[in-house]
Amino acid sequence: MALQDLTPQLRTRLSRMERAVGIFVGLAAVLLLSGFFYYLYHTAVRKGWFLTKVTYYAYVDSAAGLKVGDPVKLMGFDAGEITKILPENPESEYDVFIEFKIKEPNYGYIWFPDSRVKVIATGFLGSRFLEVTKGGSSGSTNVAYHATYREEVVNGKKLVTGVWQDKEGTYAPYTKSSRYWLVADEAPPVTERLEGIAKELEQALPNILNLTNQLTAVLTNSAQATSNLNALALSARPTATNLAEITAQLREFNGSLGRWLFSTNFNQQLELAANNANATLASVDSNLVVVAEKLSLSLDNLANITSNLNAQVQTNTNILSAISAAVTHTDDLVQGLKRHWLLRSAFKTRTTNQPPSRPLLPPTRPRP
Repeated sequence: MALQDLTPQLRTRLSRMERAVGIFVGLAAVLLLSGFFYYLYHTAVRKGWFLTKVTYYAYVDSAAGLKVGDPVKLMGFDAGEITKILPENPESEYDVFIEFKIKEPNYGYIWFPDSRVKVIATGFLGSRFLEVTKGGSSGSTNVAYHATYREEVVNGKKLVTGVWQDKEGTYAPYTKSSRYWLVADEAPPVTERLEGIAKELEQALPNILNLTNQLTAVLTNSAQATSNLNALALSARPTATNLAEITAQLREFNGSLGRWLFSTNFNQQLELAANNANATLASVDSNLVVVAEKLSLSLDNLANITSNLNAQVQTNTNILSAISAAVTHTDDLVQGLKRHWLLRSAFKTRTTNQPPSRPLLPPTRPRP
């Protein structure tokens, strides 16, 4: 049915519906475009499309586990991504060339000379990733550190203006083709390390088998020893029973250890010896008392004698001078007998090989 055949009321309703549908489609298109641009913006922010990027490269032995687009780590964060993986020429001393870009501000942590790129294995499937080490981590204070890329503020904007040249020791002007070489520390893949461990296990397997054989022999000997101990325990069971009976009898008075060691006659002899010892001690005590009394009497008599002698000496004061004169005259008599020609030979000293005695005082020099 043509539009002209419709009534004016239907025409008005259809035009309103068309206008509403058009507005809805327009809003949907605007929302779709807004979502698309929002996704593009966040993707650009996540990928770092608005950030300044600088180029680094390294040489590795194998590209296994690495692919273009893989993230490059710095201190555990995503700092960039791999852009190229190419094999080197057959004449080159290196094997694989890897180029990667680092976005700002991460390249500010990469310094000369101790920043390196590590190739780290991440699992048993052979996957690996690149991680750049932070500069200045060596702790050396005798090294002049330099940033690999120099930044300067130009017209209020921070721009990269130079790249460090290791050999020249200066910064070269930065261009879009500028790139910096980082030395790679490549760890062997996990599969190679597992293969090495397997080889070591194969080499150690004979020794392990020998050890198991020795352990088997030890266990066999242990089993024999335990069987022997079991037989010994069975043979010692009657002895243990007898010991139990003996220890049970020790608790009784008549069967105690004292009754076994000391018989009845021995106990009587011990009692008789104890009685004799008591009598002997009593007699010794009485004798000691008598001796002490007699000794006291003797000491009293001695005291009386000494007191009498003291009194005699005090009353006869000339007796000491007489005794001294008698001793002096006796000494003169003996000295005279020594000089007499008849008795001189009796007082001569015999000669010996003993060296003469030294004088007590050293000889003095004669006076002039």
